[in-house]
Amino acid sequence: MASSGRPRSSLASERARERRARSGRRVLRWSGGLLVLAFVFFVGLVVGMALEDNGKTGDQTLVRTLLPTTLTPRETVTVTVSKP
Repeated sequence: MASSGRPRSSLASERARERRARSGRRVLRWSGGLLVLAFVFFVGLVVGMALEDNGKTGDQTLVRTLLPTTLTPRETVTVTVSKP
């Protein structure tokens, strides 16, 4: 087995450093992917809401509640009928 001239401890520490760097890149990649996924989800929500609101071009229905005090009372008429 040929030696590269480096002590074994420096090779082990170099490998450990590379593993940490790969692990850090993996975490960064996953967090970036999650951010992109969240962004696409919220863009989809916004587009869906815009399409839902935009499609209302028909008649508009208004619902109002009338209070009894706003109505004017009708005139009462009494009719008496006699039998012949």
